[in-house]
Amino acid sequence: MGGAMYVEVMVPKEIKYPYPIVLLHGTGQTGFDWLWTPDGRPGWAYNFIDMGFVVYLQDYPARGRSPYVPAVDGDLSIRTGPTLEKIFTAPADEDFPQAKNFTQWPGTGKMGDPIMDTFTRTQVQYIGARQAELTIEANKALLDLIDGPVILLTHSQGGRFGWSIADERPDNIKAIVTVEPSSPPIRSVDPAKVAYRESGGLSWGVGNVPITYDPPISEASELQVELQPEAEGENLIACYRQIEPARTLPNLQDIPVLFLNGEGGYHRIYDHCLANWLNQAGVSTEYVRLEEVGLPGNGHQMMLELNSKGIAEYISGWLHENVK
Repeated sequence: MGGAMYVEVMVPKEIKYPYPIVLLHGTGQTGFDWLWTPDGRPGWAYNFIDMGFVVYLQDYPARGRSPYVPAVDGDLSIRTGPTLEKIFTAPADEDFPQAKNFTQWPGTGKMGDPIMDTFTRTQVQYIGARQAELTIEANKALLDLIDGPVILLTHSQGGRFGWSIADERPDNIKAIVTVEPSSPPIRSVDPAKVAYRESGGLSWGVGNVPITYDPPISEASELQVELQPEAEGENLIACYRQIEPARTLPNLQDIPVLFLNGEGGYHRIYDHCLANWLNQAGVSTEYVRLEEVGLPGNGHQMMLELNSKGIAEYISGWLHENVK
């Protein structure tokens, strides 16, 4: 029972795109986040179905509808209402500089607002470090069952799982669309201070578990890194990057990546650093600031926000143009 993962497949009446989309959700969330927005609109799963995509939803092992085995999976955590307000739905200017640009959440985003209360009821408990191993292994098994190339569409925590899944099953991945994945490389950031913390971060550059580099390494500490001398813009963090000649991520080099970043979320501070890391490592990554393609004001939960359908349509257009 341990490590089992709930998966649901949705098939349109007419399939108009050859590769199914496999959706990987964020921390404290489940496949339900792709089905409906908290104000009752169809979510991305239904948007993609309407556009002719086959869609696979999942609840990570030990989360949601997937079995949780306490003696094996370990302790559970859950985010509080005030934390959800601060990072997702109603950030204040002092929480991070880009909060003033956040305009797309339906309703007030405050506890007691019916839309916010609906959102909080979709947030669930989650396990710790073991989640990565369980999720990567379960998705490898899912790819074996699908037995054909897919599009990985990842969000937040699902982003770092996606790189590892693609690393271990590159022939099964036609493209990756990643929505504000876990970032930045090497060290974590305090968004309120726009400064690095002393601990945390993606020690392997794109995640916290070993991934294939060329030349190969056996420990994350073998990555030779340096800090940019200055940030690329106001209220952006200076990025860690590899010292040249940079190691590459060879198993990801033939997989095109669309990397989406919202104008009004805390990820704006540092997501460019991960996009830079991927490109430096030879991964063809198109980093898109959504306001530059006519989709302004988004936060981290853009698949639930007012312009969510427009973002899904942008993703569909990119796939049809870039992934044949």
